[in-house]
Order: sequence, then structure tokens, then C-alpha cells
Amino acid sequence: MTLALLTAALLMGFLGSPHCLGMCGGLVAAFGLSMQEVSPSKRKALIATYHLGRLMSYSLLGLIAGLAGTAILAPFMQGNSLPRILLGLVLVFIGVTMLGAPFLNHLERVGMRFWQYLTPLRKKVFPLTTFPRALMAGLLWGFLPCGLVYGALLMAVVGHSVTTGAMLMFAFGLGTIPMLVATHSTVNWIRNHIGRLRLRQINGAVMVLSGLAVIALPIMMSAMHGGGHGDHMNHGGAPMEHAMMSDSGEVMSHDSHDMTNMGTMTDAEYADHMQEMNAHTGSEQHDEMPMAPEHSH
Repeated sequence: MTLALLTAALLMGFLGSPHCLGMCGGLVAAFGLSMQEVSPSKRKALIATYHLGRLMSYSLLGLIAGLAGTAILAPFMQGNSLPRILLGLVLVFIGVTMLGAPFLNHLERVGMRFWQYLTPLRKKVFPLTTFPRALMAGLLWGFLPCGLVYGALLMAVVGHSVTTGAMLMFAFGLGTIPMLVATHSTVNWIRNHIGRLRLRQINGAVMVLSGLAVIALPIMMSAMHGGGHGDHMNHGGAPMEHAMMSDSGEVMSHDSHDMTNMGTMTDAEYADHMQEMNAHTGSEQHDEMPMAPEHSH
């Protein structure tokens, strides 16, 4: 399940990156303008550094989301199907968002306020001529408001662990890198192909179907388990009843055998037999020994 979620997060980042290019593209352009005075080799290293900072920021957010999900949801997820149902609902929600539903627009506006609050820090990283500045720029970039980022964070919340949450956000960030490091011509090629082939919509539909399957699976398993449990109880009762009948048969057979042989005993044999029975049961019936049966001569 974790591998499937990581793949979903990676595709979500890659196929959703054309949507994010409008906002992230301006930031990338500003970073590029601030690095005009550095050599081409150092420029590439600085670009790699601020993308590393962005991945670190996403991973940190995923870790926090996973920690919050574990702390809040864990008490309600013991011994039931709630984890799978929540995960399925999140996948459906993200899929519908990728299909074009504006569910996260309001959350983006809230995030924009926080982004503006970070303006004094953002100004201090320019120009991006040193690696510490580039790393700080990438760390701040992770807080840029984006609906897809918030959708990925929802996956991290229901990922059932802190590690999974961080890994999901790291995979999501990796998926966005090709669009953000490509040249202008390559960006247009990727954007056109994703739009022409409707890959974003296809991925959204796949996520919706996957979410519905994840929700339906525990319900189907529960129904199958309930039927199987009843059959098991029915089959389990037969051997017990059979064993009881067998035991009863042995007792009845043994008692009948004793009663049949009693009429052929001599007096001495009969007395010995009764003494053995009294000793076996622990009773004191030997004091009231019944009279031996009369035998005809």
C-alpha cells in the first residue's frame, strides 16, 4: 500500500505541475534573475540546492502532517476499517480536485496570507549567490500556497505513520522537479503533451477509482469474513456432537456388556465385581451388599 501511495504522490506532482507553473514559474524566474552574475556550473549547483531545500520543506510538512494524523486519528483506528476508508476518501477527493473541482481554492487563499507574512524572510535570500541562501530559498518555497500541495498533505495525514507522511511529500516534490527545471521549450512540450493527452484528468479518474476500491475492499472483506465465520461454527459443531455421541455409545455399550454378563456370574465372581465397582466410585455401598441372584441347578 505504501508503494502505491508513493507512486500516486509522484504522479500527482508530475501531472499537476503544469497547473502550479503559473505561481511557481514566477518564483523560478526571480531566482534565475538573481543568479545572473554566477558561473553556469555554480548556477546549476544553486538550482539543485534550492530544489533540495524545497524537498526538505515538503518532507518536513509531511512529517508534521503524519504526526498530526497519527496523534489525532490513531485512537479511532484500532481494530476497524476506518484507516482504509479515510485513505479512500482522500484519494477520491484529490482525484476530483485534479479533474477540476475548486475544492482547495479557499485553502490556497488562506495559505497566501501566510506566504505574505514570510515576505521579510524571502527578501533576505536575494540575490541567490551562495548555497546557504539557495537552501533557505528552497525551504521557504515549500510554503508557497498550492492546492496540490495541500492535497498531498491530506495523503500524509492518513498515511498511518510519520515516516510515510514525509516520504509521500518527498515523492510529490520529486514529481514537480522536471517541469520546474526544464528549459522554456521543454516546459511548453511537457505542458502541451500533458494537456493534449489529458494525462492530468486520466490520473484524477484513476485516483477516484482507486479511492472507491480502497473504500469498498474492507466492506467486501467484512462480508466474506462474516459468512465464513458462520460456516466455520456450523462445521465445528458437528465433530463435537459426533464425539459426544461416540462417548455415549461407548458408555452404553460398556454398561450393557456388564449387565449382560452379570447373569452368568458365580456368587464369588458377583461379590468381587461389586467390590470393584464400589472401590472405583468411592462409595460405601459394600456394607449393604445386595443378595446374590439365585441360580438354578
